[in-house]
Amino acid sequence: MRDSNRAWHLAKRPDGEPDPDCFELRESDVPEPNVGELLVRIKYLSVDPYMRGRMRDAESYAEPWEVDDVLRGGIVGEVVESESDQFEAGDLVTGNGTWAEYSILDADDVAPVDPGIADPEAYLGVLGMPGRTAYFGLLEVGEPQPGDTVVVSGAAGAVGSVVGQIAKLNGCRVVGFAGSDEKTTWLTDELGFDAAINYKTTDDYRAELDDVVPEGVDVYFDNVGGPITDAVFTKLNLDARVAVCGQIAHYNDEDVPMGPRKLPLLIAPRARVQGLLVSDYATRFEDGTEQLGKWVAAGELQHRETVVEGLENAPDAFLGLFAGDNIGKQVVRVSE
Repeated sequence: MRDSNRAWHLAKRPDGEPDPDCFELRESDVPEPNVGELLVRIKYLSVDPYMRGRMRDAESYAEPWEVDDVLRGGIVGEVVESESDQFEAGDLVTGNGTWAEYSILDADDVAPVDPGIADPEAYLGVLGMPGRTAYFGLLEVGEPQPGDTVVVSGAAGAVGSVVGQIAKLNGCRVVGFAGSDEKTTWLTDELGFDAAINYKTTDDYRAELDDVVPEGVDVYFDNVGGPITDAVFTKLNLDARVAVCGQIAHYNDEDVPMGPRKLPLLIAPRARVQGLLVSDYATRFEDGTEQLGKWVAAGELQHRETVVEGLENAPDAFLGLFAGDNIGKQVVRVSE
């Protein structure tokens, strides 16, 4: 074990799109666990789009980081020292830790990692918060029925890629939006999407939707917002359900641009639009993760992680989310 611990801090709040100057890597002593706590050597660190909201000095569903705070996120790591009867040194666990080499976690707030089900990094994606978001968001909010047409924006990301596959497992026709030909090919050839649209090379989203969803949209799972969502809203069928999970197209906007007025488009189809937070389903996380694990183990649910090497590159990995660098879940490998 190292004598010191490197950790990323919020150096300043961003003005618009964050840049590397918003982050500062600092060195301090390795922390010591108190009763009921674990000292964990971090192997993989999660970076997620919602973290952009935590960089603002504004009230949100996730508590804002203060300037100089150590940044926090999902981690997978090895217990180095345990002050709890629940875990012992050498155990692999996942929970909410810090952007650091070592982190203190409450033993009551972590879960064991079973490499026999999937690689450890998958516990930050398909078997972690993104997978549970997809599972509960689609099944509880989207309520897909066999034969439904499901459209997913941000479909090649950590959440969207799982949403589309669960929809297929439920007998739906699935169309995804993604930002490159490599991503759209991954969606159709490997994940089983029925069609995929490269939004960066498509000039007219509505015309493209006319081709791939000629009978309209029954469920829209929205991770993106912006012009894609504007187009999908014109295609909603009777009793359509819209699950609003994220709006990454606007996360770096200081002033959100005015788009089309969407509410009139909900009247004739009597469509329902509902926002979702995965934390609302916290009491059922174990059930969701168990089902996701069964699908993964059976080969019915594919997953992919984009791994950025080195703690020093964690800010670049985070900023890469907004450039669309990742396919599947973006993680940082902190240690072997």
